[in-house]
Parts: sequence; structure tokens; C-alpha cells
Amino acid sequence: MYFAAFMAPAFLLVALSGGLYLLGNKGAVQSDPLTLPAGSALDFQSETLEADIRALLESAGVDHTFEYVKAKGQQAETRPTSRTHIEFSQSGQGLQAKVNKPNLQYAMMELHKGHGPKLFKLYQMLVALALLGVVLGGLAVGLLAQAYRRKVLVTSAVGLAAFLALSLLA
Repeated sequence: MYFAAFMAPAFLLVALSGGLYLLGNKGAVQSDPLTLPAGSALDFQSETLEADIRALLESAGVDHTFEYVKAKGQQAETRPTSRTHIEFSQSGQGLQAKVNKPNLQYAMMELHKGHGPKLFKLYQMLVALALLGVVLGGLAVGLLAQAYRRKVLVTSAVGLAAFLALSLLA
């Protein structure tokens, strides 16, 4: 009961954001260009990228707090992306940046995907661990109780068959 109560908000977030996403409501982000000082540049493979971005934003007079930076190829973005974040991209025209403001559905989906604040990611890991305990504990109780053993085995076999059939079709 306590584990279920602890996990309920996370499950509601996943069910709501994931369900809306699967129904086609992926959320939206309002993007506004960010003017950077002339000649600005970033090395997205640099070990000091986070400090470089902080210095660049300060020199541009931009007050933006973020926890960390995620870089991939010629792009980088401040995280968490579940709230206002800045995306940088390097192109032939130089370094460009835009400020992204997610709406509620997009922000929930970013939390769902683990792109939220570090403390929230820790919470998600605890919920995953608790879920594993609840599932394994429930199976153990069902298998140890002779009255439920057959029902648990049949239901588990049907669940496994559905999982395998649907995952192999993908």
C-alpha cells in the first residue's frame, strides 16, 4: 500500500503523458530566437561545454538557470527540458540559439522520458526500484499461495505471450 501510494503520482504522469502522446497530442514548444554576441562559438565536444555555455549566456546578458547540458553532434541544449531551456546549434551561418518554452503536455512528456531535473530523475529511479519490488513480491506471494499459484502462472504466461507477440511485431 505504501509503495503504491509512493508510486501513484509517477504512474499517473506516465499514464497521462504517454496516453496523450499515443493519441497524437505530443505537446508544443514555443521557440524564440536568442541573439548571441557576434562571433560566438562553442565546441560541443569540449569538456568545459557547460562552463562555456554559462559564460556565453552571461556575455549575452541572458539570465537562464539550468542543471546540466546535453550535447549531440552539432547541437546542445540546457537541461532540464521539462521547463524553459536553450538549444544551441552550429551551422554554416555560425552558432545559433533559441529559447524553448514547453507547454504542459510537452513538459510532462519530457519528465516521462527522464529529461527533467536531476532530483526528479532520482525519484524516477526510486519508483522503478519500488515497482520492481512490488511486481516481484506480488509474483512471489501468488506463486507461494497454493490457491493462487495456477491463476498466477496462467496469467503470467498470457502476459508474457502478449508481450512477446506484440514486441516481435514491431
